[in-house]
Amino acid sequence: MAQVTLKGNPVQVNGQLPQAGSKAPAFSLVAGNLSDVSLKDFAGKRKVLNIFPSVDTPTCATSVRKFNAQANELSNTVVLCISADLPFAQARFCGAEGLENVQNLSTLRGSEFIENYGVAIADGPLKGLTARAVVVLDENDNVLHSELVKEIAEEPNYDAALAVLK
Repeated sequence: MAQVTLKGNPVQVNGQLPQAGSKAPAFSLVAGNLSDVSLKDFAGKRKVLNIFPSVDTPTCATSVRKFNAQANELSNTVVLCISADLPFAQARFCGAEGLENVQNLSTLRGSEFIENYGVAIADGPLKGLTARAVVVLDENDNVLHSELVKEIAEEPNYDAALAVLK
């Protein structure tokens, strides 16, 4: 169990975020067309997992925008924005913002992802959602970088996450 904060208030997060040097746990999440998508569907590509509570919050929306802006500069890389938002809300946000370089995935049927990636918020007002985290994987699903953001209302360290892909 890890502890982060939400606007300075302690929040417990269940599990352990995959660490650099480990193999990423398999997952199945829900794509925009309501199909199940697994880690295997991105085989051979490098992956940036941008994990956050909801795209309907300012910090989460900013992270999607920033990763979208930088995704074009990354070769053989897919940016997966993962939240509890329904695929309809994710699509509405990206459509309204004109964001086309990220792929949204929902934890709608992905409780094992939340547990296996150690991002399950266990208490407080966001209980049941995911903590803010970034996990970067190579083409073989080895973890190159991981960050559990200590303050949910703050952005991740984009430079550190993307540096491992350059």
